[in-house]
Amino acid sequence: MSATHGGIWRVALTIAWRSLHTYVRRPDLFVPSLVFPLVFLASFAGGLTALGSVPGFHFPAGYTAFQFVFVLCQSSMFAGLFTGFSLALDFESGFARRLMLAAEDRRGIALGYALVALSRSVITLSLVTGVALLAGMQITGSGVDVFGLFALAALLVLVGYAWAAGVAFRFRTIQAGPLMQTPIFLIIFLAPVYVPLNLLQGWIHSVAELNPATAFLEAGRGLISGVHAHTGLAFICAAGLIALLSVWMLTGLRNAENSA
Repeated sequence: MSATHGGIWRVALTIAWRSLHTYVRRPDLFVPSLVFPLVFLASFAGGLTALGSVPGFHFPAGYTAFQFVFVLCQSSMFAGLFTGFSLALDFESGFARRLMLAAEDRRGIALGYALVALSRSVITLSLVTGVALLAGMQITGSGVDVFGLFALAALLVLVGYAWAAGVAFRFRTIQAGPLMQTPIFLIIFLAPVYVPLNLLQGWIHSVAELNPATAFLEAGRGLISGVHAHTGLAFICAAGLIALLSVWMLTGLRNAENSA
């Protein structure tokens, strides 16, 4: 491993250990990130179960699994988003600025918080999946399909994180939180959340057809049910967004370096 790569990983692992240590020791950070997706799962999968019986709604794994995929995708992107909040708070406290001065390779800062986002998502998604299974969720896809579903979720964590980190590096304050979360809310909720795309009508159908989140939801629902739909497209869209938003994030890092 080159000295440069070694420097990146030393910075990244130090940040990841510090942030996760803080995360698990502070209930005000730990509990809301777990409760939030559970509330959505109970509200949507439980309270809207009757939608699974509407004409034209045919989903082999049942409505709980249909909504679980939405909660999984949403929770993944929000794991990245909340890590962006943590980065902004670290700038406000002065920790991130000191880190910028001390880091051997400042790209390790971006990588470290990405590791934090992925680690947080493991905790959250494990809990949500366990609760959904206890609630009777059916999985009719194979083991490979389930692996693909969670691989897609990991990519969505990085999508949410790269966007939020780019904002945090530029503004360096938690007051930029609405700018981080509004686009993610829009992209998620302007997709076929409650019913399949073919049952949407009017302008929401037109928007959903062009929304990359639609591909994520349809691919995830195809994987959990074993009836694949747009799987390749979803992974291509996720990889493309990560590549594009990584440029956004790293140029934001450069902006923060110039202000350090």
